[in-house]
Amino acid sequence: MRIAHVQRGGARWRVTTALLAAAVLPLSVACDGGSAARGRVTTARDTLLLAAPSDTSLHADPMSASIRRGLALVTATRDSLPHNVGSQLRCVSCHLNEGRRAFAMPWVGVYGRFPQYRSRAGAVMRLEDRINDCIRRSLNGSALAVDGDDMRDIVSYISWLSRGSVSGQRTLGNGIDSLAVLPGDTARGSQVYLLSCARCHATDGQGMLATKMVNAGPPLWGSGSFNIGAGMARVRVMAAFVHRHMPFDQPGTMANQDAFDVAAYVTSRPRPDLPGKELDWPKGDPPVDVAYATRGVGKTRR
Repeated sequence: MRIAHVQRGGARWRVTTALLAAAVLPLSVACDGGSAARGRVTTARDTLLLAAPSDTSLHADPMSASIRRGLALVTATRDSLPHNVGSQLRCVSCHLNEGRRAFAMPWVGVYGRFPQYRSRAGAVMRLEDRINDCIRRSLNGSALAVDGDDMRDIVSYISWLSRGSVSGQRTLGNGIDSLAVLPGDTARGSQVYLLSCARCHATDGQGMLATKMVNAGPPLWGSGSFNIGAGMARVRVMAAFVHRHMPFDQPGTMANQDAFDVAAYVTSRPRPDLPGKELDWPKGDPPVDVAYATRGVGKTRR
């Protein structure tokens, strides 16, 4: 397996002052949220869950069976799709609370946002394309058949979560947090990792899944983790996610600077490569924190 190394140089990666002015995160990776489209969210275990259909709306009909199977696939992705998943992560490793948690790239409402233009692809993508993009990158795997039962059932689940959403409307909790960018220090980040992350992800970053412990986390680097082309391999994305949701047993307790420091550290570690990553952002507009060179020409890095 090819292992990719980030191209930021030096032990300490920092965002230059000139870039900070344009670096506030407009990261609407996911979309609208059920009744949250009207501004309502509910509190659960110190997190916000976007309002979505109740499980009681599912019955003993074929559509309900497809929805339930879709949930099973995103919950036990590696076990359910061993030929398509190359990492030890599951879809719900990032899309928390079965895709319902606010600011954790929720799937609530996402069905009504596709097709949509994606700058990384430089093209309009269908929801099925976006799902396969996550499988290839975040799960370091291979695409599902677009017309197959597995893809159909995953789409069925996302569609069900989106019932009651206002199509195309952005609301509280969509996507991921927006944080003003801070310079990340990998030396400080390694200490934050040991203090706040290692108890779930192991000191060597290889995860604790084999222990069956409560809150066992997946690998954050190495061959079992997401590859270099994943959104979570970007400092700004990881920092926003960590700030809001980590440590998993104490969500929301990570300071902004600590989040950027640990994100800089984790994303600097080796991880699987993504063949063809140089073709990302073909219009020449990659974000500044992308850790690899792209061939696109046109716009200035932002």
